[in-house]
Amino acid sequence: MPLTSRVPAWLRVAAALFAVGWGANQFAAMLLVYREHDGASSEAVTALFGAYALGLVPALLIVAPISDRIGRRRVMRPVLVLSFIGTVILLVGGGHLGVLLLGRLVAGIASGAAFAPGSAWVKELSADRPPGTGARRAALALSAGFGSGPLVAGLLGQWLPGPTVLPYVPHLVLMAGVIVLAWHAPEPFVPRSADETHRRSEVWQAMRSRPFVLGITLTAPWVFGAAATSFATIPTFVDIGVAPVAVTGALTGLTLWTGVAVQPVGKRLHDPRLIIGSGLVAAAAGLLVGLLLASSDATWLVVPAAMLLGTAYGLILVGGLTAVQSLAHPDDLGTLNAVFYSLTYVGFAAPLLSTLALNAISPEQLMLGGVLMLAITLPLVVLSRARTPVSVPGQQRR
Repeated sequence: MPLTSRVPAWLRVAAALFAVGWGANQFAAMLLVYREHDGASSEAVTALFGAYALGLVPALLIVAPISDRIGRRRVMRPVLVLSFIGTVILLVGGGHLGVLLLGRLVAGIASGAAFAPGSAWVKELSADRPPGTGARRAALALSAGFGSGPLVAGLLGQWLPGPTVLPYVPHLVLMAGVIVLAWHAPEPFVPRSADETHRRSEVWQAMRSRPFVLGITLTAPWVFGAAATSFATIPTFVDIGVAPVAVTGALTGLTLWTGVAVQPVGKRLHDPRLIIGSGLVAAAAGLLVGLLLASSDATWLVVPAAMLLGTAYGLILVGGLTAVQSLAHPDDLGTLNAVFYSLTYVGFAAPLLSTLALNAISPEQLMLGGVLMLAITLPLVVLSRARTPVSVPGQQRR
């Protein structure tokens, strides 16, 4: 019996999500490296961020429906190879902006093509567990990868030679192992509808439902909005002069690993509205700590702010995935996951919008504005009614 077959099937796919998430976010700690060592401008750094999103969102929306039709494994195999290639391009890119842009674009495509099909695959391999287990497993794997990549890259980029090369090596090693582990992961049978018109109608019906509009559309941007505010906006309120690359990576890791730690709480809360609502409350608390930081210059407050915003990230992510699974038919799950992830990535605009807003208002006013938005959103989430999960094995489309 091959060694890989002894690993639970869902864990093999979750490991693939972890590795792709690592590759997606390792660049967060590298931006300061390119600024310090290669003199990259703020405009160049912004372009690098944009290249990632430019590849990610179309891949999310295009590849997920394909995986609903042809299966998850046939999509994920080339995606894992593509994630490896993206990191190779970044490793050899050095200070060449064009090469780095290409690497970020490839990493974005790989991430977008992996997140929704991979999450759906983990869910399908968790069908023997209580409802919501697959969503929590996928969210944990992605969050752990998101947090580990920048943490390791930041430490290596700060203190080891070759700061534009060595930080990428761990992901290449990890990816090589994961490709072997996940390549032959089993794929359970899920009935696929041949009626594409009816499929699209059901997807659109789910997206227009009250649980989706109020419980997902309004809250999903806070997933990465909360996380990005933690490690990209709030630290700018104070001067972090010691080991900035490592500190950036550590704050990113603290934020996202806190999200990993709190996600099992969703198992006890059950109702997606309660999970998401708790995340919104945590986000408001994190912004209030950011307000206190801005008004007091107490640098240590970046730590509780990161933990609270990481809690928000984790709870809203797993709550959103759980809500999507309760709304989706089995052969629509990849498509609805893709829509959800696309909405979460809207939150990555938060640092850019915050930078623009800070030209006109104070940091304290910015944080208060965020709290007000959350206060308006929370009652709407409570009003969204819960749905009984319909994604059960072998269910036939009516």
